[in-house]
Amino acid sequence: MAHHPGDPPTADQARFEEQILESWQRHAAAWTQAIREDRIESRRLVTNRAILEAVWSRAPRSALDLGCGEGWLTHRLAGHGIDALGTDAVPALIEAAKTRGKGRFQLASYDAIAKGAIQERFDVAIANFSLLGQQGVEDLFQAVPALLTPRGALIVQTMHPVLCRGDLPYADGWRPGSWDGIPGDFSDPAPWFFRTIASWIRLFVRNGFAITDIREPLHPNTFRPAAILFIGARISPLAPPHPPRQR
Repeated sequence: MAHHPGDPPTADQARFEEQILESWQRHAAAWTQAIREDRIESRRLVTNRAILEAVWSRAPRSALDLGCGEGWLTHRLAGHGIDALGTDAVPALIEAAKTRGKGRFQLASYDAIAKGAIQERFDVAIANFSLLGQQGVEDLFQAVPALLTPRGALIVQTMHPVLCRGDLPYADGWRPGSWDGIPGDFSDPAPWFFRTIASWIRLFVRNGFAITDIREPLHPNTFRPAAILFIGARISPLAPPHPPRQR
């Protein structure tokens, strides 16, 4: 049965969301090491610069880094004078983030943020490869407009749907996880929720954003997109309610 925005998660969906969090809790130390030693080629060559350029394009004075991990992006933004707050649901990652660099950090899951855990407003909210679930991501999108200043924007960088679907149909749905391309002590990847490009766009528009830019940063060796990046400008004081489903 298809899932519609606003529907409660099914038992399978809830279990998949829990598996994502459990996987990141298990791999927090390995992930921190991989990032701090600059081991991931696509990030080193392409996507780190892509997300920074997207943020600079908005000239923000404040930023919310959603799913900040070990904190590299929050540190970089704060080092450039931006009031940056990084949030993550994994205590070990937040503790690692606090051990170096500038910026503020807060332990907060997407569910907690959707329920009001953050009482500030920011010029940009950023999700850099950190939107892996289904219902939790949809709830977060609903909450983000209220966390932005009137001219604020949401910036999302994620895996390119056309290139990461493998042999499976090009349709929204849960997929087996993978740590391919990430060297280190990683195992038992969690599932993740695949979205088409059209589905990402609908997620922005449905929650009160106008897409102002879509970028596909190219890998310098393969000349294929290493990711896809969406910039959505807030166009209403609060996210509009979801339209009722026709029965």
